[in-house]
Amino acid sequence: MTPWNFGIPDGTLSGLEKFEAPDPAEFVDHGYAVINVDSRGAFDSEGIMAIMGAQEAQDGYGVIEWIAQQSWCNGNVGMAGNSHLAIVQWFIAALQPPSLKAIAPWEGCGDLYREQFARGGICGGDLFDHLIMKYILRGRNGIESFRKMFDKHPLANDWWNDKRPDMTKINIPTYITGTWTNTMHGMGAIRGWSEVNSPHKWLRWHPYQEWYDIWGNQEARLELVSFFDRYLKGVENGWEPTPRVRMAILKYGEKAPLENLVEDDFPLPRTVYQKAYLTANGWLTLDKVPEPCSMSYNSEDPNDIAKFTYTFTERTQLVGIPKAVLYMHCDDLDDMDVFLNLSKLSTSGEQLLNLNIPWDNLPVSKISDIPEDKRTEVILYQGPTGILRASNRAIDAARSMHANWPFYSHEKEEKVQPGSVVRLEIGIWGMGVEYEAGESLQLRISGFYQGISNFGTNEHIRNRGRHWVHMGGEYDSYLVLPFV
Repeated sequence: MTPWNFGIPDGTLSGLEKFEAPDPAEFVDHGYAVINVDSRGAFDSEGIMAIMGAQEAQDGYGVIEWIAQQSWCNGNVGMAGNSHLAIVQWFIAALQPPSLKAIAPWEGCGDLYREQFARGGICGGDLFDHLIMKYILRGRNGIESFRKMFDKHPLANDWWNDKRPDMTKINIPTYITGTWTNTMHGMGAIRGWSEVNSPHKWLRWHPYQEWYDIWGNQEARLELVSFFDRYLKGVENGWEPTPRVRMAILKYGEKAPLENLVEDDFPLPRTVYQKAYLTANGWLTLDKVPEPCSMSYNSEDPNDIAKFTYTFTERTQLVGIPKAVLYMHCDDLDDMDVFLNLSKLSTSGEQLLNLNIPWDNLPVSKISDIPEDKRTEVILYQGPTGILRASNRAIDAARSMHANWPFYSHEKEEKVQPGSVVRLEIGIWGMGVEYEAGESLQLRISGFYQGISNFGTNEHIRNRGRHWVHMGGEYDSYLVLPFV
């Protein structure tokens, strides 16, 4: 169902693998048993099918302890998999089942409300309900619906709070992967690296889409076997010196990304965070703007975007977590849904896209040659996004994992008086991008999601009239950028 089979050559997979799971044909040859578990409520089993959260964690605990008692098992169980099969690892490992000895969450969201289904307080779960529930998950007794829950409870209640695992309780060897180009899982991987309470943890950031990395990246597959050999079989194979942190940097266009860059930690300790201030003429400047000014856009027109550009004078890398602080108002409504995107521009000012899979094994050699029907968000990326509903702007700083990734409590709405200026602190998805001299970063602000495909559906967006961005003087709107 994906464009060009994601560049994965025919014959790479056996056909025995489950969606987003390891291939048994490879792991069984290395002496492992692979167990794919249908959750409670699937098919004819009893109960209602829950999507992640405490129920799946408790059931996973029971399955792991049952597996450990089988005659063909040495008592050590590991978990591996991508997306849902990664997210559930955070929940299960936090319960600390005694026989679970290692996990490998391959791209796993860390907070289903704040990072996926209601990011910034705006419903974005339509794809899951329309695609996954309709075509992939099956059960006789019903299944949880993120969209219907949001319709009834748009703020963070007990049900939503149950969808955020406590990663500090994970205390076993953990091998985490992440990528900039995924619009759901990246910040979960970063929080996992920050909060998992084990000295034996690794973070490998790669430049591709998750399905290519788990199935098409032979080096990564062999590395995963080595990780499990060490912690499930006790093989002294020299795994420990594997670099704890490896990063990737995107170049966009037809340029190959940089990968396997060894670092001491993440965020990179040498990061210099600089404020780039918004100006009335559409530029970003590292100097404060003394005179007050403003710019507006029509929040009901997806093509009307306020743009602010910073052009690099020398080769520069931005790696880490950016953030925007914007002073805004709307004359026609008591709320604003604000969508940000950090785009990369060529030296001639054209917006660039990044290909999320290698160019090998593809029938095209330029992004401009990719047909319209194959231009999906899984293979094309236009930069990190930030999303916030103004009435959900309250922040619990004590729970923020980083100063540039604020934790919105989402416990109550604080409406905005029409015409009054409000300060919005908007966390932006992590980034790793290299810019050549003459290339630019562009902050794009609008009333609609700016990814390749839609964030939810437009019916959830709460906008009317023009949004005004205030700059200069007491309203010094700025963008925080991670220079390395």
